[in-house]
Amino acid sequence: MLRSPEWFIAWRYLWASRKERFIAIIASFSFLGIVLGVATLILVMSVMNGFREELVSRVIGFNGHLLLSEGEKLNQVFDVQTKVEKISGIKYTAPLVQKQILITSEKEACGALVQGVTPEVLKKRPLISDNLIEGDVQTFSKEENQIMIGSGLARKLNVHVGDKLKLTTPQMNLTAFGSFPKTKFFKLAAIFKSGMYEYDQNFSFISLKASQKLFSLEDSVSALEIFVEDPDDMENIKAAIREKFPFFYIHDWQHVNEKFFSTLEVQKNIMFLILMLIVLVAAFNIISCLMMLVKDKTKDIAILQALGANRSFILRIFFYVGSFIGVFGALVGTGIGLLLSYRLDRIRLFLESISGYKLFREEIYFLAHLPSKVNLDQALLVCALAIILSVLATWYPARKASRLNPIEGLRYE
Repeated sequence: MLRSPEWFIAWRYLWASRKERFIAIIASFSFLGIVLGVATLILVMSVMNGFREELVSRVIGFNGHLLLSEGEKLNQVFDVQTKVEKISGIKYTAPLVQKQILITSEKEACGALVQGVTPEVLKKRPLISDNLIEGDVQTFSKEENQIMIGSGLARKLNVHVGDKLKLTTPQMNLTAFGSFPKTKFFKLAAIFKSGMYEYDQNFSFISLKASQKLFSLEDSVSALEIFVEDPDDMENIKAAIREKFPFFYIHDWQHVNEKFFSTLEVQKNIMFLILMLIVLVAAFNIISCLMMLVKDKTKDIAILQALGANRSFILRIFFYVGSFIGVFGALVGTGIGLLLSYRLDRIRLFLESISGYKLFREEIYFLAHLPSKVNLDQALLVCALAIILSVLATWYPARKASRLNPIEGLRYE
């Protein structure tokens, strides 16, 4: 094909002379439009994929896959735990106390969510135990009055490991002088940074026994956390749990975060449609470019027809011109999009170091870094759609050129 006379003529038309510079400019804009649209679309889709995957991994790494409760509290937790752990597909379970509290340091005070867990459970959560910026899990497990908090919470309270913190609960203590909120002092044993802004700003951990005493739960807990082998397929496990505990409440991580992840999916689809419009506009530019080229080359077309060129020969010339712009633009755009997606966070850090402005704020996006996950299937789909649109845009002007009357083209020559 590349050695055919049609391709030779098409190639000459692509590199326009000075008289046809305006057509060349339109063709360049069409090419750049395809490149920009495809590259941007692949980049945005990669960011959305990475954002979702990062959030899912952190949500699962921070909380149990399932929460089993009776309501306000779960009684006879040991019996429930024993029965649940016999169900196939369950990795392990952990009693959980979760309540809202007020944490007070020497200088500051703020609300937070406290979880009462065993040290063994914390060690099984690498998102926390492997991301300690101060202290360690061993210190947390030595004594009952130890507390672990997120880095954002530590920053708000202006505290470090070894400092004393006062925890105040909504429960009231009746004394001879009236009712007062129940309080207890804890020593800060460790500070974690999970990379999830919301968790680092609001979460704290104390031992299970300390939380039961603090909230007067005796041997009860808030719920039973359940960790499963396959987080994406829990329907069979939920059905088995319901069979054993028909009157209990079961919440899975997908249901708890359903609105959040549904919103992400909607945003991803909307961004795809919006950015695909850039490619569509570029395709229309190809139509405009080819229509102008056909009008400009009417004499050439007439001469070729007079020399014996048939309609399909003329059609292929202009089809190759438009297809080259679209196909080459889509391939270049795909390459740029993939390159930017793989190096996105490094590019962000470089731009931030030059500008001195923070482009990615943790408090807005919930993550400490800009995630990106390239899906090659999606990238190929975007590239294919861009090529298809470009080829379709090329067809009408090419067909129009092939149907020109040679007599009309040579009438005034």
